[in-house]
Amino acid sequence: MSNAHVFNNVHVFNNVHAFPDRDRDDVGKPNGLPPAPPAYAEFGVTTNFSFLRAASHPEELVEQAKALGLAALGIADRNSVAGVVRAHAMAKQNGLRLVVGARLVFADGTPDILAYPSNRAAWGRLTQLLSYGKCKAEKGDCILHLPDLIARIEGLNLIVMPPTRFDERTLSLLLSRLKQHASKHALQLATSFLYRGDDQRRMAKLARIAAGNVIPLIATNDVLYHHPWRRMLQDVVTCIREHVTIDQAGRLLTLNAERYLKAPQEMARLFVDYPDAILQTRRLLERCHFSLDEMQHDYPYETRGEYETPQARLIALTESGVKRRFKDGIKPDIRTILDRELKVIGDLGYAPFFLTVHDIMKYARDLPKPILCQGRGSAANSMICYCLGITEVSPDIVTPLFERFISKDRHEPPDIDVDFEHERREEVIQHIYKK
Repeated sequence: MSNAHVFNNVHVFNNVHAFPDRDRDDVGKPNGLPPAPPAYAEFGVTTNFSFLRAASHPEELVEQAKALGLAALGIADRNSVAGVVRAHAMAKQNGLRLVVGARLVFADGTPDILAYPSNRAAWGRLTQLLSYGKCKAEKGDCILHLPDLIARIEGLNLIVMPPTRFDERTLSLLLSRLKQHASKHALQLATSFLYRGDDQRRMAKLARIAAGNVIPLIATNDVLYHHPWRRMLQDVVTCIREHVTIDQAGRLLTLNAERYLKAPQEMARLFVDYPDAILQTRRLLERCHFSLDEMQHDYPYETRGEYETPQARLIALTESGVKRRFKDGIKPDIRTILDRELKVIGDLGYAPFFLTVHDIMKYARDLPKPILCQGRGSAANSMICYCLGITEVSPDIVTPLFERFISKDRHEPPDIDVDFEHERREEVIQHIYKK
């Protein structure tokens, strides 16, 4: 019997047990259809962006979640948010609610914790935490300790993922400590079926710990792939990660093909003795308000200098450039073009973008030994870029077409390409990193 056939049987077996009475005439609604699936959101999902830890693409997980009728999908990669962008794009295409977060893996023995931001500020704190951990480690690693999370815990919804074997007292002390610092109702303890023969005993133990700390249990399947057939690839990537062959892997591999996205009906069947653990997924979903759609370009606000707003400084720099570029006075038609550009940029709020480019070029030119630099491309269609010294194409030579550079319909800042002399480009890059 092939592995594919075995995995297919596992998948069918689970679906059959999800509806043990499907053949009865009195099931569910009067028309004989099965009852509506319970509302369930899966928050414990790892994608293949957790390098060599999972076996499905974000897009596959989103499409499967939609097909299964999940209320939402939570993507939490290992000390990373790398997989959420593709998942977000696919979720919008499929009309699925996506929640983005990270699986925090600690270097001090703390169990893994899924962190889902409740708002834009909390997302900033989460990504700051990940950056902090990566700055302490070699490339490709991330070193986090529990105090690092506590320092940035505000607004984060946390799911503590207990290891396969755990000490009741140690886990309880961790939950108590997190509860002291976390936002109200933001902490929960995960429970999953491991299919190791002691699931009921383990789940009762977790329920006792949760009740003792007055926090809810939350159900998850701790997903590594979207379909049980993908377990074969999961074994392969595990062997690559552990530098062993498949016949040497032994207990490094998962015991079964159960770490896949399960339908709400199947999760409800598994947790029939703990229905509130299923309900808790919807409660958590209601507290996760952040979406990647909120992400906007944030440019340094200090570029406004002593002026009240970035737009005010941009106007001042532009007018200074007018005097420098047009020593005999600016022509009326060019003045009209310039005023229109300033209005469009002000309406769209792009002034900080222009000031950022201006300041980078100013740094290069103000060095004791200046770095040659000049803008090119569509920026040559902007009178403002000419007056700021970003480009060198005079309107007396060409007639600028501003719409090639900025369009109100694009809803994003323009593209300003700047060439720096290649021998010294790294100096500019290091200046940007430092600032």
